[in-house]
Amino acid sequence: MLKFLKGVVAGSGSGGLKELPYNIGEPYSSAWGSWIHYRGTSKDDGSSVSIFSLSGSNAQDGHLMAARNGVKRLRTVRHPNVLSFLHSAEVEVVEGSIVRPTIYIVTEPVMPLSEKIKELGLEGTQRDEYYAWGLHQIAKAVSFLNNDCKLVHGNVCVESVVVTPTLDWKLHAFDVLSEFDGHNEAATGPMLQFEWLVGAQYKPIELLKNDWATIRKSPPWAVDSWGMGCLIFELFSATKLARTEELRNVGCVPKTLLPDYQRLLSSTPTRRLNTAKLIENSDYFHNKLVETIQFMEVLNLKDSVEKDSFFRKLPNLAEQLPRQTVLKKLLPMLASSLEFGSAAAPALNSLLKLGSWLSTDEFNSKVLPTIVKLFASNDRAIRVGLLQHIDQYGASLSAQIVDEQVYVHVATGFSDTSAFLRELTLKAMLILIPKLSQRTITGSLLKYLSKLQVDEEPAIRTNTTILLGNIASYLNEGTRRRVLINAFTVRALRDGFAPARAAGLMALSATSLYYDPTEIATRILPNVVVLTIDPDSDVRSKAFEAIDLFLQSMKQHHEKGGAATDSGALTNVGSASLLGWAMSSLTLKGKGSEQVLASSSNSVVASVHQVTTSSNNSDTPATHLSSAVDHIDHPPPSPTSTDGWGEIDENGEQEEESDKDGWDDIEVMEEKKPPAALATIHAAQQRPIVQTKISGANSLPSRHQNRASKDVTRVSDDEDPWAAIAAPQPTTKVKSLSVTSTSSHDDNDPWAAIAAPPPSTTVKPLSATTTARIRSSSENSNRPNSANIHPSGSGRGRGSKTAPMKLGAQRLSRNSEL
Repeated sequence: MLKFLKGVVAGSGSGGLKELPYNIGEPYSSAWGSWIHYRGTSKDDGSSVSIFSLSGSNAQDGHLMAARNGVKRLRTVRHPNVLSFLHSAEVEVVEGSIVRPTIYIVTEPVMPLSEKIKELGLEGTQRDEYYAWGLHQIAKAVSFLNNDCKLVHGNVCVESVVVTPTLDWKLHAFDVLSEFDGHNEAATGPMLQFEWLVGAQYKPIELLKNDWATIRKSPPWAVDSWGMGCLIFELFSATKLARTEELRNVGCVPKTLLPDYQRLLSSTPTRRLNTAKLIENSDYFHNKLVETIQFMEVLNLKDSVEKDSFFRKLPNLAEQLPRQTVLKKLLPMLASSLEFGSAAAPALNSLLKLGSWLSTDEFNSKVLPTIVKLFASNDRAIRVGLLQHIDQYGASLSAQIVDEQVYVHVATGFSDTSAFLRELTLKAMLILIPKLSQRTITGSLLKYLSKLQVDEEPAIRTNTTILLGNIASYLNEGTRRRVLINAFTVRALRDGFAPARAAGLMALSATSLYYDPTEIATRILPNVVVLTIDPDSDVRSKAFEAIDLFLQSMKQHHEKGGAATDSGALTNVGSASLLGWAMSSLTLKGKGSEQVLASSSNSVVASVHQVTTSSNNSDTPATHLSSAVDHIDHPPPSPTSTDGWGEIDENGEQEEESDKDGWDDIEVMEEKKPPAALATIHAAQQRPIVQTKISGANSLPSRHQNRASKDVTRVSDDEDPWAAIAAPQPTTKVKSLSVTSTSSHDDNDPWAAIAAPPPSTTVKPLSATTTARIRSSSENSNRPNSANIHPSGSGRGRGSKTAPMKLGAQRLSRNSEL
């Protein structure tokens, strides 16, 4: 028996309850028996619930006693297809001068089946499939009560079935529920104490006659099997059963279900079909919707081959299933299986396909949280799928989520051993960069892009240049001045891969808005002009286009009086649109990558030609890209903080560091020796640029010249990491080369350039007398036994010998010879 909670509440029974931690909302139009079904919300978190209430005239009212039985049974019976119990209360509600005891039951949010069917409006095959799934669930609930719990529901009908937000059918109305005491031979009274609540049209013949002896001799499922027949009739006839005789009108029942329907309504209780057999043997329940949901429910028990095959077919299969069932039932199951790792990587495609049918708000609430969690997955196939389809959901991601949660995991792909994954990560940045903060762009992204510009894959180097051109507008001014020209001229235009050089030219043209006259004249045009003799015709044509563009900009500068300084960029004469990606043959597991984006139609910002096919006008054979995809379990760690562009703070100013410029940790790529023509271009690009001093009326004022000179050298003075590879700064004076007299011999001697210089000394020469003495001493020492021959009076003692000669150089006394 429930604990009786007393309270006085003003207003009607539909008002709020102080003891109930839920808010009571509007009622539904139908409910089972004397119950009233309300919408409700939790006072704690605002979540939706359903609230059932029933009032009696006094505490001993029969309806109240049955309701208490229903509350007790609902609290203790737990099954996936039985309504979930949350809370209950029994209070006294004052209505005017009358005090009515009222019972409240709080459950999960549900809706009456009859109203849900009208809301869905299903027809034809989709209606039959959805009904089959619903009947399958109710049959499982009834079978659980009859066969496992030995309980009898007593009133299975449309009103005793409710539908959850995920369109699952659940059984409730347990007021009549009672134990089956068929094995108790001494029992003689009614087995169902509250059977009087059941309408006569829903009672089987033996129950209508109160033949309890026959009921006890019958199987436990006999009464509820009859109720299942009543449910089937009301469901397909779309009317409420008024008389028992109406059950004979079988025209509305599907033919595949008709034999089972007739066995459920057998006049002999012992011959009625068990609901468990109905689930196992009926052909009506073998349809695509039921089989699909059943597969998802036991997904953890399936092997990888079955999962892969199922999820590859699911997008096309979902087109044939009831749309509301797919979105409200299959989609949450799919998201949950991906989130907890039971689904295979192809399930991501199904999730995005089904999610595209949702509204924007529903997508953000049901699909997007799962996608954000999947970015932390170590499964490479999942990561590839997320990057390949990032254009489908990237716009829905908020800037905070991208900057704090998504980018951290996406950035691991920059240093992945798989070239295909590196390229997908690179292309994904075009979608994510509008949502990244300047701290993330300058402090992390540009470091990865610097390393990718020297990647071993030509297509990745090409697309890195294209990406830099596309994201230039998201860089602050200081970062643009330090990065763009060096990245395009020093790296891209000197790349041995022709499409990479073409990409550099296009990127320069697309970002021409950000360069001032001095940079164009001294750093851009000299590097572009030499490409007019490039071996590749496509590079040559783009070089001429870039030259025309920059010359037109300089002409505008001249027409304005040439008063622009380094601090002000020229007006862009071209339309800068997005650059198209370069096509490549990078593949994953032998399958072609779907990574080609639509290229721009602008003449200046054209798409890079396909690198796997040669151009009709090209002078050199096409280069074919290929890369082996390495598979690892975990991605390698991210690169160090030192990158190709150095440490850049949030304001775009480079931090002062005593370390190296960041390029020393990059391994030198082993590339083939460029052709002679390309080697000539590289030599010309590396030759110092000489700028003659401008004099006369066209010269700038001295203060402008000083300012320009400072701006030109500012990058290297700030220890810019690009300074190690950048071209030398222009000089105003040219010194003539001094040719020595030995130049004629250098042509014949290949080692002359590296030979050591002749030795030099500052020691004074010896005198002639000293030289003669040294020569004489040397001759005497070479004679035989010269050491033992002495003059008679040369020594003080008799038989004395001269001292032996000391080894090494001896110091001579020059004073003795004077």
